[in-house]
Amino acid sequence: MSDVLAYAIAVLFLAQALLRAPSAVRGRVRKRSLWGAFAALAAAWLARTSTAHEVLASFGIADLAYLVKHVLAITGICVLLRYVTAVYSTAGPAERASRTVRISSLAHRVATRASLGTIAVMVGVFFLALDEVVADVLYFTGRYAGEPGLAVYMGLFYLYMGTAAAVCAVQWGGAVRQIPQRAVRVGMVMMSGAMILAVVYALLRTAYVLLITITPVSDDFSLAQEAVTDTLLYVAGLLWGIGALAPASRAARTRARALSDLFGLHPLWRDLAVIAPHRIRQRPRTLLQRVPGMAYVNMLRDVFSYYDETPDARVQRFVTEIRDVMLELSRHAPAGLTELALAERDSPGGAAGEALWIRAAQAAYQTRPESALASLPFAAGATLAAEVPHFRAVTEAYCKLTAEHGWQVLRAATSSSDQLTQVKS
Repeated sequence: MSDVLAYAIAVLFLAQALLRAPSAVRGRVRKRSLWGAFAALAAAWLARTSTAHEVLASFGIADLAYLVKHVLAITGICVLLRYVTAVYSTAGPAERASRTVRISSLAHRVATRASLGTIAVMVGVFFLALDEVVADVLYFTGRYAGEPGLAVYMGLFYLYMGTAAAVCAVQWGGAVRQIPQRAVRVGMVMMSGAMILAVVYALLRTAYVLLITITPVSDDFSLAQEAVTDTLLYVAGLLWGIGALAPASRAARTRARALSDLFGLHPLWRDLAVIAPHRIRQRPRTLLQRVPGMAYVNMLRDVFSYYDETPDARVQRFVTEIRDVMLELSRHAPAGLTELALAERDSPGGAAGEALWIRAAQAAYQTRPESALASLPFAAGATLAAEVPHFRAVTEAYCKLTAEHGWQVLRAATSSSDQLTQVKS
């Protein structure tokens, strides 16, 4: 049963690591830290399983699996602690007087050095002071009961674990009221509760290790203690793993929506970027574009570009550059093109008319000199959230038109403009 729970918790943490892998590749240190914490802790839980014990036992070092598990756990806790405390390290001047912020900032500064020191001492004690192993005892603490080295080894581990869990519990618990999303708020409550259980686990285990170092205990007491503390640890792991899924799943939905917007906007953005590349910060990929299938590959490279930090930032760039190029095209459009294009599609202000205007303005850009700024067929949206669906609709209509449609409207607008000029003259 313990193996099943260990695998389940490891899978939860691996899922978190996979969900955060894209942001870890090109994200900030904070995002990479969170990814590293989940990856290291997932490995630590896998090291608890009987399969890992059998594999590591083949190296011929007694109880190597325990050392590997503890080192991985400290590594994951250290990275998690640096992530958690980094949030408060960026607090504004008005917030820096808070006791919570001061404690978190102190923990952030000492986390790495404390973890390296803890690991170094634990490794030294493991190889130099834990030599009286009782091989027929199931649990690690029972195998070295009575040795002072056990109190040092496990005491350091539980001290580090308990302190880090307390810092996480304080921050996550304090942040719950500030989170508007109910699902994320529930997740934070679960994560904070998991850290409280981890603190209780560390205190109980520390007391038990000190007790068995001083005096022998009965087998029944030892088994009861292991059952209680293991239950606390497994519940804490499950609570944290499940609770962390709420923020991660929300981030995943946001990312999926942004990618959908990027795919929807890409055809229009690509064509406009090609016609006015000086308006584009990251030009569309054109690798082997004449080879069948490479157009799709190049589109994927544009959509998943590392030029922008996040897909949301890339969506904003696409929309901004579409607007910028349309403004550039309007300087070459003849008078009356906007009204004619919108009237042609019988949808004033609609996406189909704007798409037709873009086709015609592209033709004008290639054939007409720059003139007085003509009117645009759209008004900039008040927010990005309003502009994205609008430009997606324009892109969809644009893809149904051909360059010839644009030339036809341009010729009609040019003819009308010339006639009007003649009348005025």
